[in-house]
Amino acid sequence: MKLSNKGRYGVRALFDIAFHNEGRPTQIREISERELIPARFLEQIFQDLKRAGLISSKRGPRGGYHLARPASEISLGDIVRALEGPVAVIAPDDDAQKESSPPDPPTSVFHDLASAIERCFDSVSIADVCERGVELGVHRKGRPERSTYVI
Repeated sequence: MKLSNKGRYGVRALFDIAFHNEGRPTQIREISERELIPARFLEQIFQDLKRAGLISSKRGPRGGYHLARPASEISLGDIVRALEGPVAVIAPDDDAQKESSPPDPPTSVFHDLASAIERCFDSVSIADVCERGVELGVHRKGRPERSTYVI
């Protein structure tokens, strides 16, 4: 399994909102500058995250995007599924073959691995990522250069 830029940027963007603005409205421009994510790509990502109910938006001069739920209630799994779809370590056609043929031990193992990976993503919240930011000494707000963490 490989996480695409879309998934990684989605996690970074929600971390940015939670960490730098404590979940309050944040403009795309600010997130884009701090996280070095192209603003147009961020707009596309936010459409998917909004559709999934993870963020909301507010119009006006003090508007922007904000978390729809507390950071502790948004898991990395929620973000990844909203942007990438379900976690998979096998090709979809492997599932179709399995239904019409005898039990397949390798496919069964891959399903178990996908479930374990999904549980790992679900066990980490945006609040946990914010705590890691504090532990790593990431400075809050105001610095447009890339943060000192890698996702």
